[in-house]
Amino acid sequence: MLKQRVITALVLLAILLPALWAPVAWPFMLFVLLAISAAAWEWARLNGCEGARAWLLGGLVLLGFGALLQQQPALPATVWIVALASWCLGGSLALRGAAPGWSRWPQPLRLALGPLLLLPAGLALLAWKGQGLNALLSTLCLVWAADIAAYFGGRRFGRRKLAPAISPGKSWEGVWSGFVGVLLLALLWVLVIDRQAWVDGPSLFGQLVGRHGWPLAGLALALLTALSVVGDLFESLVKRAAGAKDSSQLLPGHGGVLDRIDALLPVLPAALALTTL
Repeated sequence: MLKQRVITALVLLAILLPALWAPVAWPFMLFVLLAISAAAWEWARLNGCEGARAWLLGGLVLLGFGALLQQQPALPATVWIVALASWCLGGSLALRGAAPGWSRWPQPLRLALGPLLLLPAGLALLAWKGQGLNALLSTLCLVWAADIAAYFGGRRFGRRKLAPAISPGKSWEGVWSGFVGVLLLALLWVLVIDRQAWVDGPSLFGQLVGRHGWPLAGLALALLTALSVVGDLFESLVKRAAGAKDSSQLLPGHGGVLDRIDALLPVLPAALALTTL
């Protein structure tokens, strides 16, 4: 399993890194387009569609996202604010019902929700890339830092279960550890990385601190950390309702695309909302 994980990670890096540093935009756009379409195919399968119907949803997202990229719309800040509010309210509603509650939602509604979550996240990812690698990497690293710190903090200090009916391994102590990890990362980024001559623009952390000051930026980082947990839990809920361990086996050793981007789905648009408010 470890060998598979390492090989898959190396292959992904071999594809992603040239796309990130390419002098033109289309390689990274293509990478995001394929990832979002694959995630839509996984979403369909997790919600009761197999075979051609799952491919159809993936194809529709492929065409829809591709059409949006052709237009290259300049989306207003309202779009990201609506996405932030939707994740805060809708995520809470879905998690309250746990897996049985999700299964009672009408299948057409569950299927339609997939593209509504994936397309804004994909557009937000491209928007962060448009601000520069420093902005993009700081946003991605926020999610990774929250996840890693939550894992180790939960193992060391975890006592109170966060959502035992959805993900028994998560604890409130893990969530707070994730927030501490994000704060430490923010300090490192603002005080050290953002001050280097080679950076190509302000980071997410620098934008939050510059716009709101440290106290409000800390609250914003707490919200983003919480949303990363909501994204993770929401995908776990959908998988539990489907009786699946992974969203697919597209990434050997890692599961599926949704397994890798679940925490990013709410954070990418929410971070744009918080930096434009």
